[in-house]
Amino acid sequence: MKPFYLSTLIAVFCLKCIIIKANTFNNFDTTNSTTVTLKSNGYVYPSIPENNMGNIDDDGLKFWKDEQLVTKVFFLPQQKGQLFMALKISLATGTSKIKISLDDDNKGKEITMTQGAAYIVLPIGSFTIKSKGYHYILIKGINKTGTYFPNIEAVILSGAAAKNLKYNESAYRGAASVHLHYPVPGDSAVKWFYSEVMVPKEVEKSVNAYYETNGFNSGYMGIQINSLTERRFIFSIWSLFNTDDPKEIPAQFAVNLKQKGKDVFTGEFGNEGSGGHSHLVYPWQVNKTYRLLSGIKSIAGDSTTYVGYYAVPDDNYQWHLMSEWTQNKTDTKRGFRGLYSFVENFGDNGNDYFKAYYSNQWICTPTGSWVELTKASFTTTANPKKHQRYDYGAGVEGDKFYMFTGGFKQLNNIAPGDFISKPATNKPPVIDFNNL
Repeated sequence: MKPFYLSTLIAVFCLKCIIIKANTFNNFDTTNSTTVTLKSNGYVYPSIPENNMGNIDDDGLKFWKDEQLVTKVFFLPQQKGQLFMALKISLATGTSKIKISLDDDNKGKEITMTQGAAYIVLPIGSFTIKSKGYHYILIKGINKTGTYFPNIEAVILSGAAAKNLKYNESAYRGAASVHLHYPVPGDSAVKWFYSEVMVPKEVEKSVNAYYETNGFNSGYMGIQINSLTERRFIFSIWSLFNTDDPKEIPAQFAVNLKQKGKDVFTGEFGNEGSGGHSHLVYPWQVNKTYRLLSGIKSIAGDSTTYVGYYAVPDDNYQWHLMSEWTQNKTDTKRGFRGLYSFVENFGDNGNDYFKAYYSNQWICTPTGSWVELTKASFTTTANPKKHQRYDYGAGVEGDKFYMFTGGFKQLNNIAPGDFISKPATNKPPVIDFNNL
């Protein structure tokens, strides 16, 4: 929180370079003053502007040229009531008119600003918070005589509705990750881990999305939306050597490729630990269910060989090989450990919404016994100190788990550490492991 002193700023700057229409600053309430940076809370729409003419960096909104672009700055009030707003803003050339609104209120407040190189704190006026949940300040360009609309670094909110205001104070612009951890009943050894995933249509354009289905201590498997035109299946195994650079992995800690499926790309990965990576570019579709299977082919000495398969409805769920890897210096002695799934936004588009349904989780023991997993505990990377996002959650619909995150759309409906359970189907998958 950063206090500001509007009376002085109004006297210095409003007479010099600001013309404010349909607005008054009598009794401007500066209590509970809070600075909400655009760096961590502002997003430009459309989300991928052409020629980058309107982007947000460490200094906020800059190079804003196209009047078709709008910016939304998200925040989470804890109180209803009157909210006063100012902008930390500068304009390098010409004259510019912009409009400021709360949410989708078309009335808003217009300001006309003439050039001034330095940033100023510009009072805008008051708005009324009438409901709980996330709100946003909408910034829209009307016209300009110079090359760009103003640079905007932050929104400053004050007044009764700004008390205990929540917003993202971290440097992370992406949505928080959310996870479901599946406890294995009793002392079951896990040789195979099977699950299914379905991504709903409402999030089909939310790119930079990883819907992991088969996570475990030594690797991960799932599906991704990498762009508006590319989707993938993915299966990777970590080296247990602690490095983010795969070139540093000693030979005795190597992850070696044994075989891969048709059209599957394989290589190294880093920056999140290191190891062996495989992916298949495949146009999987929303509202369709996909099956994924991870297995341990062998455990020999200090090495474990893992294998991943996928199955799609397009060919009646025939199993296809993703890849097979041997992890040396393994810590896997009896089978898979630490089973989990997650929803991850691996880009900066945390204003998009991400959601997936996870179902039919089963493990198979070395003796061939199937055990259904119907219970899960929830965790998230959202944190009051490290990543202040509150738009996440998980639950059960029918016989499926679901998780969501991002979009400033839906508030957390579950606390980290809580358990959820879904009904058992009692219908294990039918898989001929000898013919995979």
